[in-house]
Amino acid sequence: MQRKAYVTGVAALLAALLAGCTGSSDDGGTTDDANPGSAGTASPAAEPGRYRTLPEPCGAAGRSTLDSLLPGIRQITDEDQRDKAYAGEPTLTFDTDRKVGCRWKVEQRDATDHLLVDLERVVSYDNTVSDDSEAQELFAKMVVAADLPEPASSSATSDEGSGDPSGASTGSPTATPTGSASAPSSPSSPSSPSSPSSRSSGSPASPASSAPSSPTSSSSVPPTDVQPRLLDDLGDEAFLDDALSSSGSTAQQRTVTVAFRTSNVIVTIAYEEQSATLGVAPDSKEMQDNAQKLAAQLADALAD
Repeated sequence: MQRKAYVTGVAALLAALLAGCTGSSDDGGTTDDANPGSAGTASPAAEPGRYRTLPEPCGAAGRSTLDSLLPGIRQITDEDQRDKAYAGEPTLTFDTDRKVGCRWKVEQRDATDHLLVDLERVVSYDNTVSDDSEAQELFAKMVVAADLPEPASSSATSDEGSGDPSGASTGSPTATPTGSASAPSSPSSPSSPSSPSSRSSGSPASPASSAPSSPTSSSSVPPTDVQPRLLDDLGDEAFLDDALSSSGSTAQQRTVTVAFRTSNVIVTIAYEEQSATLGVAPDSKEMQDNAQKLAAQLADALAD
């Protein structure tokens, strides 16, 4: 009888333990054996990126486009060599599903041109982070690394473009001698012919001395439309960088970079030209226009 009572007590204890482990859904308590990885509690998987493959990079640019970017290609007389130049050279990669590229190099009489097209498909290995979010974060780091200048504000541009006549018109009638020194610089000032020495020996801090130097200083600053900047209407986000460097003391080399992101694919175009003429820098606007045209073609191809 004692053994029977012991077995019965153990059975009752096990039943109570099992009841405690399973818990009661009625009282809202948390079960001890709940599996954090079960379907009921797992976080939903993030959406995959739009792109699962990458296009063939050496076919990204047509012959007419390459003619504009690499004008020396048309100067190649040997047909086989010219076809080889058009074909480009694939970059070394170990996973063509994730990263591909192609480069071209063409020498001409006046310059040597290089072109690189690089495409990267970003994949997130975090189940809770989408491929697009991972690509967006990577692209943001590229923008920071490019160190783009702050865009010029419209107010600053209007102030610089207005010159000293507007500054003179807004000056107080009781201005200090520094303010009065700006009067000779005004074409409408009747006193300007009688004080030529005041223009040549004015104080560096005076508006009169700073106004004549503004055309010289502005000429050393690239126009706003060719400065490194963020771009609109190209993929989901894009930027353009423009850097001029010299090899030694004479040869001028310009590199224009256009990069954009479309969903989980990041495209980078690096277009470089080194002038063969001493002291002559490659044209910034022409190179930027050509690089942006190629970028637009690639963006359209990805959108199809």
